[in-house]
Amino acid sequence: MAPLHRLHLCLCLPLLLPLLPPAAPAPVTTPVPGPRTDWAACKNISRELLQRVATLKEPHQVLEETHLSEEDPKNWPPRIRCSDACDPFTLDTNNTRCLRRILQGLQHYRDLLGSDIFTTRPLPWLEAALDQLLGLVQQEHGRLPRHPMAPSEAWAHPLLQRLALQRLQSFATVISRIFTHSAS
Repeated sequence: MAPLHRLHLCLCLPLLLPLLPPAAPAPVTTPVPGPRTDWAACKNISRELLQRVATLKEPHQVLEETHLSEEDPKNWPPRIRCSDACDPFTLDTNNTRCLRRILQGLQHYRDLLGSDIFTTRPLPWLEAALDQLLGLVQQEHGRLPRHPMAPSEAWAHPLLQRLALQRLQSFATVISRIFTHSAS
């Protein structure tokens, strides 16, 4: 007889629903506009960063003509790729993924310039420009966890500096173009 009671309850439930008080409506949340990225300031600072990196002279002449291509995926930043949605059409509608990737790269280069690789050759003006850009981009996207660089051998510092600065120049070129487009 127990299955019969369950059947009656199932059949009566649709009849009882209109008698129950209405459920409270879901609260309507309106998005609160947070700080927005200051594209014009990012454009100006990224151009300044690019100019500063381009004017650096290699202190070791033999490295001037050396092209380094060794990669260590643990210590070098993610590159801006097509999948990061940094193209002009996507930037105009949704720039979150692109800015997130830029933030990762900026944080990486800032950490790199503060690492043991640059203790004998500090570049405070580059660090200051990176700090300014980080401040502007982090307003909207928050801080990323820091990843300290693994210590390296002293003999490798000039080579690693050269590689880091070459990549920073390439990265600064790309982000300068992105910020220039978004500022217009």
